Amino acid sequence: MLAWLLIAGVNGVAQKALAQEYTETKTTQAQESIDLNSSSLSPEDSMAQVTSVSQLKDVQPNDWAFQALQSLVERYGCIAGYPDSSYRGNHALTRYEFAVGVNACLDRVNELITTATSNLFTHEDLAILQKLQSEFAPELATLRGRVDSLEAKTAEIKANQFSTTTKLSGLVIVGIQGRTSNRGDVNPRDGQKDTDDTATNTNVISLAQLYLTSQITPRSYLFTGFLDGRGKSSLGFTNSVSRNNVLLGYEFPTDSLIVSDLNFHWLVTDKLAVMVGTEGVSMPAAFRGPNRVESAATGSLSYFAQRNPILNMGYGHGGIAIDWQFAKRASLQAIYSSYQLGNPGKASGLFDGTTTTAVQLLLTPTYTLDLSLYYVNNYSSDGCLLTFVGDEYLTTVNTATGKSAPLQTNAVGATVTWQISPHISASAWGGYTKSYIPGRSGNVETTNYMVFLNFPDLFAKGNLGGIYVGQPPKITSSNLPVGNNVPDFINTGLGRAGGQPGTTTQIEAFYRFQLTDNISITPGIIHIIEPGNTPDSDSITIGRGVLLVFNSVYT
Repeated sequence: MLAWLLIAGVNGVAQKALAQEYTETKTTQAQESIDLNSSSLSPEDSMAQVTSVSQLKDVQPNDWAFQALQSLVERYGCIAGYPDSSYRGNHALTRYEFAVGVNACLDRVNELITTATSNLFTHEDLAILQKLQSEFAPELATLRGRVDSLEAKTAEIKANQFSTTTKLSGLVIVGIQGRTSNRGDVNPRDGQKDTDDTATNTNVISLAQLYLTSQITPRSYLFTGFLDGRGKSSLGFTNSVSRNNVLLGYEFPTDSLIVSDLNFHWLVTDKLAVMVGTEGVSMPAAFRGPNRVESAATGSLSYFAQRNPILNMGYGHGGIAIDWQFAKRASLQAIYSSYQLGNPGKASGLFDGTTTTAVQLLLTPTYTLDLSLYYVNNYSSDGCLLTFVGDEYLTTVNTATGKSAPLQTNAVGATVTWQISPHISASAWGGYTKSYIPGRSGNVETTNYMVFLNFPDLFAKGNLGGIYVGQPPKITSSNLPVGNNVPDFINTGLGRAGGQPGTTTQIEAFYRFQLTDNISITPGIIHIIEPGNTPDSDSITIGRGVLLVFNSVYT
């Protein structure tokens, strides 16, 4: 190490000298070159060991290498000067001079090791260390015990870990709901409240999900999900075609364990990701949502209040999706999915069944503003958009075949969220669909909207309040052929064009208490005006309480 310091120090001086000497006269430069590069040192130029840097008359305290020279002279004694008490720091170094300096330093190192008188470590230092070791013996023993305990726990975790590459996570949601007694104008829809609401009993709905995230490579993973749903809410007023009940965000009655997700995610580049699979490839999974609290577990109560129903269309299972971050504040998502992968040729394959193609442009002009624009093209083999909200059946069921006519749909929508402050955000969405029966005349149109406020950390950190007001999808006009026009079928059956006679309005309010990091309770209320887009039906008030238990295990 000392030899390296000498080389670095002397060579550094030599390199600086070359720059300075370049401006000196040619005569002086030539003479110095002859003196310093001769093959041997003359007696008058022989170098003598110095004991203090002050003995070198051409070395000044303001020289940039003064401290390095002082250390090498006075601490290690391995710097020699010329007989005229000069160091000649700006002259080039010869190989002979280098050998003399290195040899002096190595001799000094050997001396220090032999005599053990180095200032870096003395017998007094050793005595102090021994005293400290004796005084802190209990603390050292405690520390040693803690290290041994940590090693044992680490070994136990390693021996019993779930997987070195898989993360296990899951959640359980349990909800209790009840509603007021109501009467509705159902069939025929003639202004008379002829039907009692049959779904007024209090019931319990639960959902359990288990997820496995398996890392395949540093840029890819396999996502597998299992789901078991129990219980469901019933239709309040059944008219065969209009979904006029309120579906919960966590309502998924399977009554058995199913595979809900099976898809592969690959980060192709730093800005392009791909998802492909046979289950769970849908717009809610593939599109980034501008509503930052969108979740059946921690957000709103109803399925309608989670996102624009257009983004639920097709309810994709298998397919492929991409996510491209093409700018710092802009990204593009696209998806092709199929509702049910079955036997090709029987309207249940990847390309011949209910299929959905969609694209979303997500913009974040500022940190507090999110905007998404989306377009969806959907082919439904039975005339149902599979939004599970509002008017999703847009053609009626043929009594002879038991099926509705197929439907081709184009839909557009937008969602905007403004983070007014850390504790208040305002959002809104709107959507429009236009559908037709392939090969037949006429079309049917629907609209929907929602405006809402979220209050993160309301009254306490981790809690959330929300107020949502919106209109579920409603048929605003339809001139489909006789027998396929839903509003006409429910109203008169005379083949009249037009839309629904009323407008459903849903009002929802909830408050989530975050009890612990993994447990929350969310009571809330939902009020529905003109259910089923029927002006003469009673309003419905639904009280719901949700207990959420969420556990994650990372391995």
